[in-house]
Amino acid sequence: MTSPAQINELHNNAMELAGQALHADLHGDYAGAKSLFKDAFDLERQAALLVVPDANAEPTRSILLRSAATLAVDCHEFKEAERLIAIALSGTPPAEIAEELRDLSVNGLCYEIWP
Repeated sequence: MTSPAQINELHNNAMELAGQALHADLHGDYAGAKSLFKDAFDLERQAALLVVPDANAEPTRSILLRSAATLAVDCHEFKEAERLIAIALSGTPPAEIAEELRDLSVNGLCYEIWP
């Protein structure tokens, strides 16, 4: 069984890597940023998918899925972002998070068409 501490550790590590990715991107290290965003995405997706089966874990469930989907967009994993958004919206996310997920779906995924 997965503990909240394991999920928190995955999430915290993902956020650390995402911060490093943003720093690398701001300093022109685009290859490094891409690699760090991918690593952050992999960890955040793991954390999110561990919570998915627990429909009563809102808003944690949808927040982690939104975060993972955002990181998926950041590393151009558009199909995976779309899948994570669909999973989040299939639950009962709070209205504000559902709106953010829909916005990400429309605005974030348009980069697939217009890179």
